[in-house]
Amino acid sequence: MEPILIDLNDYVRTGEGANGASYNHKTDPSIMMKMYFRNFEAAALELELAKKVYDMGIPTPEPGDLVTDGKQMGIRFRRIDGKKSYSRACGDNPEKAPEYGREFAQLCKKLHSVHVDTTQFENVKDRLYNMLDANPDFTAEQKQKLRDFIAAAPDGDTAIHGDLQFGNAIFTEKDGVRTSYFIDLGDFCYGYPMFDIGMVYLCCCLNDESWTMEVNHMTNATAARFWDAFALEYFGADANMEEVMKQVKIYAGLKTIMIERDTHCPMPQFRAMLEGTIY
Repeated sequence: MEPILIDLNDYVRTGEGANGASYNHKTDPSIMMKMYFRNFEAAALELELAKKVYDMGIPTPEPGDLVTDGKQMGIRFRRIDGKKSYSRACGDNPEKAPEYGREFAQLCKKLHSVHVDTTQFENVKDRLYNMLDANPDFTAEQKQKLRDFIAAAPDGDTAIHGDLQFGNAIFTEKDGVRTSYFIDLGDFCYGYPMFDIGMVYLCCCLNDESWTMEVNHMTNATAARFWDAFALEYFGADANMEEVMKQVKIYAGLKTIMIERDTHCPMPQFRAMLEGTIY
């Protein structure tokens, strides 16, 4: 795909994440754009995945063009007017965190019930193997134990968001009815849903208060209430939550592999979930 040359002055910056910034078009309210800070290939990959996911009927903003301002690469999407992320909603209305947690769980259960054409997407295990091979901060012994655990994990052919956190789902609300969408699909793949759930737990329960406030706009206590409601809704009232949490924490630790890919440094607070379990 050849990117379309755009003038960044035609857009207004509206937000920023770890890998890029978001913009709205100044005169066309139907257009928003995600610009990558680096790794230009990731923009083309996310656009390709976003189109496939959209065509499958999974709720996500309609993807448009690959664009560049001559320095950065980005993607234009059809703008969801009046949207709010679940993390921002919790920050603005902390008393509603349990309600948002249950709703997010229902959205995730629907995602994890979608069977995909496995010839069109990457297996989550293969994606983790590749990230692990490129990580210089695990020892050879740790890498082998991680590979062994990943290989032994259950297989599946259902949709995996890949970076499932409450900042990567948005909703609009009209007349008391919410319509929700998944965003940031650059790590979309398929496999065992617990690979996704680990990221939900990590974002809700394993960060410093300052990070949670800066990135997710809420206190750790609010994030923990979101997780408690999410887990009960996702796993069900009859689930043995003690056994569930043993597994969730291990898969949360596994997401360290992806986070270290993006941060380019070890993350000991997340690796702690691996100590005494996988290695």
